[in-house]
Order: sequence, then C-alpha cells, then structure tokens
Amino acid sequence: MQSGRDRAGSHRWSLRAGRLLQEGAPGASVLRLCVRLVRRPVLPAVRLWRRNMQLRVVAATLLMSLAVVLALGFVVIAQVSKGLLDAKEEAAQSQAAGGFAVAQEKANTPATVDGPDAADNKVGLDASTWMNSLVKQLASGGQTAFEVVALGAGTGEQVLPGTQGVKGARASGNVDPTASVPVKLRRAVNHSAGTFKTFSEIRYTAGAGEKAPEPALVVGKRLTDINGDPYDLYYLFPLSQEEESLNLVKSTIATAGLFVVVLLSAIAWLVVRQIVTPVRMAAGIAERLSAGRLQERMKVTGEDDIARLGEAFNKMAQNLQNKIQQLEDLSRMQRRFVSDVSHELRTPLTTVRMAADVIHDARVDFDPVTARSAELLAGQLDRFESLLSDLLEISRFDAGAAALEAEPIDLRDVVRRVIDGAEPLAEHKGTRIRVLGDTQPVIAEADARRVERVLRNLVVNAVEHGEGRDVVVRLASAGGAVAVAVRDYGVGLKPGEATRVFNRFWRADPARARTTGGTGLGLSIAVEDARLHGGWLQAWGEPGGGSQFRLTLPRTADEPLRGSPIPLEPEDSRANRARAAADAAGGAVERQQPADAGDRSTIPPRPAASGQSVPADPTALPGSGARVVARPAEQAPQEERTDADADADGR
Repeated sequence: MQSGRDRAGSHRWSLRAGRLLQEGAPGASVLRLCVRLVRRPVLPAVRLWRRNMQLRVVAATLLMSLAVVLALGFVVIAQVSKGLLDAKEEAAQSQAAGGFAVAQEKANTPATVDGPDAADNKVGLDASTWMNSLVKQLASGGQTAFEVVALGAGTGEQVLPGTQGVKGARASGNVDPTASVPVKLRRAVNHSAGTFKTFSEIRYTAGAGEKAPEPALVVGKRLTDINGDPYDLYYLFPLSQEEESLNLVKSTIATAGLFVVVLLSAIAWLVVRQIVTPVRMAAGIAERLSAGRLQERMKVTGEDDIARLGEAFNKMAQNLQNKIQQLEDLSRMQRRFVSDVSHELRTPLTTVRMAADVIHDARVDFDPVTARSAELLAGQLDRFESLLSDLLEISRFDAGAAALEAEPIDLRDVVRRVIDGAEPLAEHKGTRIRVLGDTQPVIAEADARRVERVLRNLVVNAVEHGEGRDVVVRLASAGGAVAVAVRDYGVGLKPGEATRVFNRFWRADPARARTTGGTGLGLSIAVEDARLHGGWLQAWGEPGGGSQFRLTLPRTADEPLRGSPIPLEPEDSRANRARAAADAAGGAVERQQPADAGDRSTIPPRPAASGQSVPADPTALPGSGARVVARPAEQAPQEERTDADADADGR
C-alpha cells in the first residue's frame, strides 16, 4: 500500500511539474532568452572544437607551452631579482661600513687650530654645523649612487630644553629624511647596537621638483658626534638601476616567451596538419565511397606510416569495389534468371493449364484415385501461377521497375473489398472479421491495387493463423499519416520473428512443408509495396497471444512519416494489460486517501479498448525510444515502449 501511495504521489508531482513547464513559471521566459543568447555564440565554437582535431591539438600545445614559459619566466625573474638584490646589499653594506667608519673617525679626531684639516677643525664649531659639514662630505663621494641622512637620537620624540647634541634631521639631495627612513628601522637603530638595513622608498622634498619616489636600500647605524652625543646615520642606496635591469629581463623573457609560444603553436599546427590532412582526405573519400563513387582513391606519397595507411585504404576500396561489382553482377544475373524463367514458364504453363482444365472438367468420369489426382493437379497449378506472378513482381522491385500510380483513395473501401474476398476463408475457419475506426473517412494518396494486395495478404494470413478467433482490422488517421492494423489472436510470434517475418520464403515453423499455404513471398512483396509508398509495414507478436501487422502510409505522396496513429503493440497485449492492472491498483489506492488531501487528484485509469479510434500524436520517430499510443488529450503521455515495438520501428 505504501509503494502504491508513493507511486501515485510521484505521478501527481510529474503531472503538476509538466503543467508548470507548459504554462511557464515566473521569469522562465527571461531565463530561456538568456540561455538562448548564451548558446547562440557558444554552440558554433563548441561544434568547431569537437569536430576539428587540429584545433584541439594546437590549442592544447599553446596552453601547455604558455604554462611552461610562464613557470620558466617566474623562476628566471626570481633568480635574477635575488641576484641583483644580493649584489646590491653586499655593495651597499661595504659602502655604508666605510662611511660609518669615516664619520666616527671624524667625530673622534682631536681639535686643531690650523693645518691641512682646517675644514674639519672642531674648534669654534657646534654639533649642528659639524653635522651639516659631515653629511655634505659623505654624500659628495656618492655621485648620486647613494644619499646620506643624519637623524638625532630619538628623532620624533620630545627633546628637553637645554639638551646638547644634534637636533633635527639633515639629508643630502633634497631627500625627505623622516619619510624616507622607516620608523621600524629607526627604532631598531635607536635601541640596538650594530648596523641595520631594510628596503624602503626615497621620498624627496618640494625643492627636488616633481621627482617621483624610488625604491632604495636603507642602511643605518648609531654613532656619536663631536660632543659625544648619539645620533643616527643612514645611507640610502637607490635601486633604480636594478629595477631597470629587472624590467629589461622581464621584457626580454616576455618577448622570448611569446615568440616561443607562437613558434611551438606553429610547429604543432604544421605537424598535426601532416597527420590530419591524410585522415581528412580518407574521411572524405570514405564518404564518397559510401555515396556510391567506388572509383575514389587516396593520393599516396612517400613510404611512411601515412603512406602505408593510404595504400591499405586504397587496397580496401579496390577490394570493396570488386566485391560490390561481383555482387551486383550476381544479383543482376539472378534477377534476369528469375525474370526470364518466369516469362519462359508462361507459355508451357498456359498449355499445361489448358490440359489440366480439360482433365479437371472430366474428372467425374474417372475413378476416385484419378479424379483426386486431377483435383490436386488443378490446385498445384493455381499455386504455381501465383508463385510465377509473385516472382515477376519481386523481379520488378529488384530491378527498380515498379511504378506507383497514386491517387486519393478511401482506405475504408479497400478494406471492405479485402474483407469481402476473405469472407469464404473466414467462414471456413470459423473466424469473424471485425472492423474498427471506419466511422470517419480515411483518405490517402496511394496505389489502390498495391494497398489492396498488402491488406489482402495481412487479412488472409491473420485468418489462417488465427485459430478460429476473431480478426480485428483497425483504421486511424492523425497528422500526416494513416494506418491500418490487422490483429489476430492465434499462435503469435516468438521473440525475434517480427523482423524475419518479411524475409522471402521464411516460415515460422521450418518443419512445415511448402505444399500448403501461400508462396512465401506475400509479406516480402507487401513490405516492398509499403516502401514504394514511403510507408512502413511492421509486425508485433507474442507467443500464444496473437500478432498485429501495421501498415502506415503518408497521407500525401512524398510526405515523410513522423509516426503512426496506431500503436504497434495493441492495447490488449500482456504487457499493456499488466500495466493497466498496476495503474488501476494505483488508482484504487489513491481513492482511499482522505478528502482533505489538498489538490492531489486521482490517476486517470487507462482507457479500455473500444470500437472507436482515438486520435494520437504521430510525431514520434521510429526507433527513437518514444512510443506513439492513442490517448485522450488530458492523459499524460506514455514514455515507455516495449522492445518489440522499438525493434520493429528501428528497421
């Protein structure tokens, strides 16, 4: 009970979802428009990507080479940058150490009155004047290779009145001392002994114009002035030359990498082209061979693997052409033999027929054995004439000489003529022939003689194999198709026989002799007649459950069929009866639900087979997995299809 309730609930949910999709949810149109706008430019690119192997190989080579060049460029740039900075740091530390030593030496030199060091005389100079002179002297040896900045100890902190020593900051080259020396470096120099370094930017004051900041390496150390008071001395080494060198390396690597990527892509395109071009040529020649141009061959040059492939392909094409030519010659000889024999047998058969008629008419004067022989002779001559007629018709189909004389006809009239002709056999077998769906005209452009021959063959076979049970002939039309189905309830067909039943001289029971029944060519001629109309002749059957043959024709000549208005598997088959019983059980479970179950409705029961033909949607293509089943407009479409129906439609 629970499984039936779940099945009924899922069925109602699918119906509600289907109605929602049909009616359209809010914003669905905008979403569909967006999807359409996105798919319109994407689909051609996706189609080109899937179909062009050369494009895929070149694109893959381009991406991989680009990734390799980028990785190599990052490694090279990192190594060059590290080398430049290491060299700069080593040179800067050496230069700064010399400057620190000179500054401290000048601060420790005893005072003199005159002499060669008069410029450095500390007598009469205060610390500020001495510091200005020191900064200028140290910076003069740099020649723009470095700048010098002197900061008082604890610069940036409050200075008590009367404190001796350097007050304020001094710098060379219009450098902004407080902005160029990082606070973190100043704290390290103020609180620890030794030399400290860091990377920063040199910022200039307004006196330098619009000179932009530039990266630099800053090296600082705590020293003492002429009065023994501490101060901080910093060397600022610009990194502009190293930056220019690094930019040059980057541009060189980028140019070389781009050239390498383009070169590798061109090489990949040329290499793949050498392989893809013969493959494309082989594909084009194979398509032309399949179209019937058997003389097409590949152009072979060289002795490599591609040349061997071309030679093998040409050899295969040559052998294929020879075999097809042999088969065509053999088929032509067979068709000519059948046609010649059929025509040549007409004259002696006519003579034998005349003699047999005379003997048959005089059989009352013969003894019983001779009279019976005369009757058997007449019956076999009738069968022989039918066989000759069928062979002649088959030879016309094989030779492509069959002509279609299509005109608008009402299939109901054709069915009535066929049933009138089959009534004596049906009475002899105790079979009743019923016609369904003949209340409305069923008009189609067809050859009445050929359609009548097909239906006569189907009805007579149904009566002969129906074991005395009813034979149902159903007519229907929908869309651009009309159909006639002949249903019997006899021995039926075993699995796989529905496709072999149209083979020439095929019998379901090989043990049965050919002395009874038809010529064995009736269904073969019938399926050729259906194909000549552009229609289908299909069979369904189950062991012990009878069989059904369906003839589907286009309503107008040369109109392609999209489906059939009559399902190939009848509604009263075992599978459909089991499915109907399951649906009926599900409906019974649904009716047991409480009355306040919301808007959930019961599952509509499967319509029982009746004498009226219900219009159906004939848009399902044979073999596509969809099944065309007659149903009311409000019933949900069936999405499952039996294997016998799919096999029959897939031919």
